[in-house]
Amino acid sequence: MSTGNPPPPAAAPSISATASATLSVAVRVLCQFTAKRGDLDLRFTPAPSAREGIAGHISVANRRSGRDYQAEVTLEGTHDGLQVRGRADGYDSKRRRLDECKTYRGDLARMPDNHRALHWAQAKMYGAMLCRKQQLRELRVALVYYDVDTEDETVLAEDFTAEELQAFFAEHCARYAAWGRAELEYRQARDRALLGLSFPYDFYPAQRQLAETVYRAAASGEHLLAQAPTGVGKTIGTLFPMLKAMGAQKIDRIFYLTAKTTGRQLALDALQALTPPDLKLRVLEITAREKVCKYPDSACHGDSCPLAKRFYDRLPGARSAALHRGTMTQKIIGSIATEHSICPYFLSQELARWSDVVIGDYNYYFDQSAFLYGLAQEQGWRVGVLVDEAHNLIERSRRMYSAAIDAETLRRAKKESPPLLRGAIQRLSAQFQRIADAQQVPYQVYDMPPKSLLKALDTYISQQGALADQALLFPEHVQKLFFDALAFHGLAEDFAEHSLFDITHPEHATFTIRNVVPAPFLKLRFAHTTSVVLFSATLSPREFYLDLLGLPDTTRWLDVESPFSPEQLDVQLVQHISTRYQHRDDSIAPMVELIVRQFERRPGNYLVFASSFDYLARIAQELDRVAPHIPNRLQVRNMSEAERKQFIDGFAPDGRSLALAVLGGAFGEGIDLPGERMIGAFIATLGLPQLNDVSEQMRQRLDELFEAGYAYTYLYPGLQKVIQAAGRVIRTRNDRGIVYLIDDRFGQREVRQQLPKWWKLRKLPAPRPKRASPDPSADRAG
Repeated sequence: MSTGNPPPPAAAPSISATASATLSVAVRVLCQFTAKRGDLDLRFTPAPSAREGIAGHISVANRRSGRDYQAEVTLEGTHDGLQVRGRADGYDSKRRRLDECKTYRGDLARMPDNHRALHWAQAKMYGAMLCRKQQLRELRVALVYYDVDTEDETVLAEDFTAEELQAFFAEHCARYAAWGRAELEYRQARDRALLGLSFPYDFYPAQRQLAETVYRAAASGEHLLAQAPTGVGKTIGTLFPMLKAMGAQKIDRIFYLTAKTTGRQLALDALQALTPPDLKLRVLEITAREKVCKYPDSACHGDSCPLAKRFYDRLPGARSAALHRGTMTQKIIGSIATEHSICPYFLSQELARWSDVVIGDYNYYFDQSAFLYGLAQEQGWRVGVLVDEAHNLIERSRRMYSAAIDAETLRRAKKESPPLLRGAIQRLSAQFQRIADAQQVPYQVYDMPPKSLLKALDTYISQQGALADQALLFPEHVQKLFFDALAFHGLAEDFAEHSLFDITHPEHATFTIRNVVPAPFLKLRFAHTTSVVLFSATLSPREFYLDLLGLPDTTRWLDVESPFSPEQLDVQLVQHISTRYQHRDDSIAPMVELIVRQFERRPGNYLVFASSFDYLARIAQELDRVAPHIPNRLQVRNMSEAERKQFIDGFAPDGRSLALAVLGGAFGEGIDLPGERMIGAFIATLGLPQLNDVSEQMRQRLDELFEAGYAYTYLYPGLQKVIQAAGRVIRTRNDRGIVYLIDDRFGQREVRQQLPKWWKLRKLPAPRPKRASPDPSADRAG
């Protein structure tokens, strides 16, 4: 069981100052700071979703509708220069009862005392302000707990005098005031420093154009798609104007979102270069729990994990130490967490409330239960979001809004389930198998998920939901099934033409809700964000991103000119070699001949990109056969971070070798190899997604929606990978290199139109066929 409340509408920042310099704070923020005590305890998960929370609040209010009942009562109060504001869930003037509603699932009796204490603190703060507003002498304060599964209410009520509530209000205001004033002074000093911030390097014209456009978007509350080629300096060129907008009090927080860990380090480096040491800008790097957890086999509560024990008692010291450091990388947070015997992951979650710039993965803002998005809405922040390498956001968002249930997980969960759940899982498994067995083909798309399946899921979720406070004690596959079922059921409620429901039924059946168009899910993210800047070297065509991401039509568009000249990059079209699947056997020998000829003409470091690991291995095998004197190394599946680093380290400035990698993989973008570290690339594929049943169903759906099925499914995503890979060759204004685009389709007009305009394409002539040697026997026969 866990409480879950809908976020309030966007409001003023959680800490602010009025014109008279009165410090202002929201009730929720104040109580989270002053009333949280004791252990961290996550046994009461999963919390109701935002939709369930909102529905629960509405249901509670509707049950009380009438002349004497007012829902959502706006309140404010002051104490010693601190202004406190908030919104009580409801007030019954006839009964003189104030309601604070909390939605939950599970056994309410198992709720930890410190959770309940936080709820009472919020309710009593509202009660004190209501008594003052209504001039009441006493008030009944009620916690209304609403079970989202059973729709039952549990009401806990206590009577207080106005004096008691006012004393409580004064005590918590006093606890917060010193911290709040220090925070306000810090932010005022920060804003002054940021207003005077100067760019640490000479602005390139293209970089200045980018920075000015980003600032205008942030200052006017608009969104921006910025296509800026490699070499412009996009990371520092977007962070600098966002910091200036923060200094001008146009935004309250900056979230820098990346698709890969390499992007996080680039952002950290840029911020270090931008901000003087005395500013101590609060920069936070947030990382996935599994990467920083010290006790992965322990549950997140004080009886199991020592770092959860007395977490909130130890938090103030750890929080102050971390914020004093300014830049809070994963390593620094880990060190401070160890010093204070506190969980590093949840310490970073708490630090996000007080940080100026937060750097993390896309999912922290765009996922269904995105932490940073929820926090921004809760706190009422005006946020500037920077989306690095934004061409990745479409595919990442599709995965965020897809869900699957498979037969193997069901089988294992049924085998491992405790007796209380065995019946529900068996019934769900039987329904699953009945539907799967009715399908006569290996893959099929249906109009919508079967109602019988959703009913079985609903029953199962309700039964396991009632045991949610024990969820972390269940075996791994029982937990996995529950979370898979929740995700699947939630997406089924929103099922529409933006997604497909399909069943794959080879040996083990898989039921999938597969998102095709993320736009309906992301529109609210963009609507509730002050400014989102999406930037990449490959954001063309604009309509592709507007359609699939759900950006508003008012989104600005910027296409930054390349800082490079066509003479720096020799782009050669190799149209006499086809890399289509049916032609691969015939392509390998002439491709290797081309690679060897170029290497011997100009020795150095080259990357060879192909469409699959199998194709790469066959190219490498032929290279070893015909050119054993040329060193080569091969990307393999599931490389560790150490192996990837070793692969990159092979690009030494004075190196002479070939590196073979899959297009669109770890080495196709996000790596920086300037100068002689890399002087050329061979791209032996258009990068088109694999032609299969799923891709074809997506093509059909995108054709129906946008009349651009082939381009949206295959052409644009493929050529993005090609352009990104080619962008590894020229990194600075002094670089020169060569790119071979190997496939006859690179000569097609619709393909060439999507390649960068500054590229000067040259067609490589096909080699002349070798003359056959004379046959002496033929002469004799003649």
